[in-house]
Amino acid sequence: MLINRQREKLLNAIVYFSENTALCGIIKLFKLLYFLDFEHYKQTGRSVTGLEYYAWKMGPVPVDLYEEMPVPEPDLAERVKVTPIQTSFENPMFLIEPKVKFDPSHFTRRELAILKNLIQRYDLSKADEMIEATHVETLPWHRVYNIERKRRGAIPYDYALSEDEVEVVRDLEREHNEIVEAYDDPRNDTSRPQVHV
Repeated sequence: MLINRQREKLLNAIVYFSENTALCGIIKLFKLLYFLDFEHYKQTGRSVTGLEYYAWKMGPVPVDLYEEMPVPEPDLAERVKVTPIQTSFENPMFLIEPKVKFDPSHFTRRELAILKNLIQRYDLSKADEMIEATHVETLPWHRVYNIERKRRGAIPYDYALSEDEVEVVRDLEREHNEIVEAYDDPRNDTSRPQVHV
């Protein structure tokens, strides 16, 4: 299985949250990932994990990850144990426990700071408190679910920004893309002999 950079960050973020929070269930995990991605997007114009979130009744849900959790892909199953726990609800809850240690080498200093801040803020929070935290009126979930009334609609990352911030973040994103393109351009690779025609 080919693991891309964002998938590697996602897997390690899941390990980090399961390693550093009390009772890391699937709801708590999804909310922490949402806060990680949307805070990083607000600062840089890019998410950390590449997940897309949807406005479900209980808050933002990364549907692809939600569908994967009952039977995790091998790369996720190698890193965390996902245990179903029967509850009074129709569907079981899932407890996420780390099998490996968190690898910080996949993250920037900014990403690590956001991860640490989220742990300091939500370490002991329960699932219902996490749901409440995502339902604040100024946050993107509220806008999609309650104002636009798009039940299970996609939550655009741009909703994390005020109108004034949109252009600033777009400029940051353009600059980042230019740097990445220049770095990936084989003409800039000085390790290979240059052939002039």
